[in-house]
Amino acid sequence: MSKSLVYTKTGDKGKTSLIGGTRVAKNHYRLEAYGTVDELNTFVGMIRSYEVDENTERQIIDIQHKLFVIGAYLATDSNVTDLRDKLDYDEAIIETLEKEMDRMESDLPPMKHFVLPGGHPGVSYCHISRTVCRRAERRILAMAEESEVNPWVIKYINRLSDYLFVLSRYLSKHYGVNEIPWVPEL
Repeated sequence: MSKSLVYTKTGDKGKTSLIGGTRVAKNHYRLEAYGTVDELNTFVGMIRSYEVDENTERQIIDIQHKLFVIGAYLATDSNVTDLRDKLDYDEAIIETLEKEMDRMESDLPPMKHFVLPGGHPGVSYCHISRTVCRRAERRILAMAEESEVNPWVIKYINRLSDYLFVLSRYLSKHYGVNEIPWVPEL
């Protein structure tokens, strides 16, 4: 009988290994950062669980692949291995998100108010993903205070939260649900 690859029992005392083998506490700033990116990837995957157009599905899958790379980047101890250097991207990935946002926004009415999240489960998952993305950004920035983080990682996560908001509006139109404006009751 072969040994399970799922459970190793090495984390039973509250420690885990980074890529490269360095052992750290499970509440270490790196785990907070890449764990939140993993959570984000899961919620982004939920958007794909609903009917979306072929281009949007391709974009979401591409984003999920990039989030795995970012998670691996954040989980790598560069003092032990050079894997981080191999996981490098450039500004082109950020420009891709911006072009997609421009494409989606060209078909949407201008925003006059904030909108209340909801209207369709796919739209709601865009908003959940957006807020988890902002938390991931905060965790990555906290990590950057302790350990070097390449600027493309921070820029990509920042732009991704914007993309997810635009995607929520785009999918609201796609699903035929009204955006409910938030107007302060002053």
